[in-house]
Amino acid sequence: MKRDHMQTMGAETVVPSSIANAYQAKMKIPCAVLGIRTESDALVGLDFLAVSASVLAPSDDFTRMVCAQIATYIRDPDFVLNVPLRLTGTVHQRKVWQALCTIPRGSAWTYGALAQQLGSSPRAIGGACGDNPIPLFIPCHRVVAKHSAGGFMHHASGAPLTIKTWLLRHEGWQR
Repeated sequence: MKRDHMQTMGAETVVPSSIANAYQAKMKIPCAVLGIRTESDALVGLDFLAVSASVLAPSDDFTRMVCAQIATYIRDPDFVLNVPLRLTGTVHQRKVWQALCTIPRGSAWTYGALAQQLGSSPRAIGGACGDNPIPLFIPCHRVVAKHSAGGFMHHASGAPLTIKTWLLRHEGWQR
């Protein structure tokens, strides 16, 4: 099976070729290459790929609009990303993802605080954040641990945490 790899200091995130080949665009941003998946008029997935991954021009007008919004956000972290999303997830995941969208730019909530607000547990919140199919648009990077940045994309170190840190700093968050 052909795979795209992202090194994560001892761990490796593997994107199966069935997903890697399904991108409608791959866009370079300062901390990664974004693999963008769309279905007609909705964004369905966004993956952080290795900075060395190849780029791919948008395949259609909708994907071009998604890329334009991401480019604007990279230039201006106050820009509000707003495209139609198509999400699949459990009731709990969708509740967490909806709450993530209320965290203001430049702010971060802890897993514990979000868990208390939603009547859940910090671990379940972390799981839902890690399963978020559309980071940036659903800002899971804005959830941190009590005494650290926490994890990102189901990793506690390496490239995913570097990406999370970059996003938080880009948005002006300071601990």
